[in-house]
Amino acid sequence: MTKMVSFRQMKDGTAEDYALLDQSERDHARGLPDRVLETLLRLDHSLEGYPLSRLGHVLQTATRAERDGADIELIVAALIHDIGDELAPYNHAEIAAGLIRPYVRPEVTWIVEQHGLFQTYYYVHFQGGDRFMRDRYRDHPWYNACVSFCENWDQASFDPDYDTLPLTHFEPLVREVFSRPAHDPRYATPD
Repeated sequence: MTKMVSFRQMKDGTAEDYALLDQSERDHARGLPDRVLETLLRLDHSLEGYPLSRLGHVLQTATRAERDGADIELIVAALIHDIGDELAPYNHAEIAAGLIRPYVRPEVTWIVEQHGLFQTYYYVHFQGGDRFMRDRYRDHPWYNACVSFCENWDQASFDPDYDTLPLTHFEPLVREVFSRPAHDPRYATPD
């Protein structure tokens, strides 16, 4: 039988209860790379209307990032940047940023978090919106990095004829990044 805490309300917990939960969380976190990969696979059957599935799109985005010489954090960010589409279509970028935040440097998290807004540059004016909404961040130190992420990788990755690498190619990178100690100061600092 699985060990269980003694409390019914958190305020009644003991040091032993919270040690048990801490170990349980650590054990669960070891499975995160597998869950990320499984969730990416689900993107293969979502959001119709594009020439590629969402999985095809993120694989192509990550392929372009890798071929441009991006580091492992940006490649994995390119791979997971739309992972939130399934559950949060109107704030998917925040979901993806929240997922990757504990494992990468703040710049990468910011790019993922802002990419949804920055992508509107390419289409929102056709819907009566302001395509320059991203410019409110023009003075931000990572503005140009996000513009480049969107221009060179994200908006360009809907080409069914592009030689896109398979998910198995990126699996070791996903495992490396999502197996890092969460919030390790070598990889990230709180925003």
